[in-house]
Amino acid sequence: MKISEIFKSKRVLSFEIFPPKRLDPVNNIYNTVERLKALSPDFISVTCGAGGSEDSGETVKIASAVKSTYGVESVVHLPCINLTRQDVLKMLDDFRKAGIENILALRGDANANGAPKGDFKYACELISFIKENGDFNITAACYPERHVECSSIIEDIRNLKLKVDAGADHLITQMFFDNNHFYSFRERIAIAGINVPISAGIMPVTNKKQIERMVGLCGVSLPKKFLTILNRYDNKPEALRDAGIAYAIDQIVDLIAQGVDGIHLYTMNNPYIAFRIYEAISSLLAA
Repeated sequence: MKISEIFKSKRVLSFEIFPPKRLDPVNNIYNTVERLKALSPDFISVTCGAGGSEDSGETVKIASAVKSTYGVESVVHLPCINLTRQDVLKMLDDFRKAGIENILALRGDANANGAPKGDFKYACELISFIKENGDFNITAACYPERHVECSSIIEDIRNLKLKVDAGADHLITQMFFDNNHFYSFRERIAIAGINVPISAGIMPVTNKKQIERMVGLCGVSLPKKFLTILNRYDNKPEALRDAGIAYAIDQIVDLIAQGVDGIHLYTMNNPYIAFRIYEAISSLLAA
């Protein structure tokens, strides 16, 4: 099922997972999916490594199992900067054979072991190529505080418009910790004529070093309230986990009250956190 159809009838809840590291047991990810399935998500997205087609096999395998074995719609990540057109054509064929209908089309990060292939410089080019070569539902990424490489919010909105005009059916935001950034972003893209559904990407914080590293990479700002939590519970892992869950719940309650189209949880493969959040918000999703 194409996930754009789901947005027509309800507020959407989705989770993101990533393939296990090479030395981790493969069964761990399927145990995670089994537990996430119990929370009735509308879809689960599966990330892909920056290496390109050589990293895609496990992603496709997991995404196919999410749909065929666990009965949850799946979205496969497809970063393009390290791919040729022939690579993408082969991957699209692999997706079709695996029964995958939904793709998160991304530029991705350059591979440290080699230069970008050059066939795709931007996600909008990949989106156009997918539309020309298959009947897939396409999700694109968006950035409430602008992409770290963009010089301005206006430039970033223009780039997002190119993705939507190329055929993106749905958007998922980068994580953010101040809902006001999301609301301002939603107003700006509406003015720009972008009217596809948007899922708000929420990352529950469980580890200070992890979030500081990701913020450094993504350029996301941390509000004072959030920083106070990080500093207060830095050396108390369970307390930080519970405070991070509570903060995420507070964000989601406010987003739902403001009519958000969907909530996308960056689970970090931790079903316990997803369960705690779902328990708090499940009755709100249908309200």
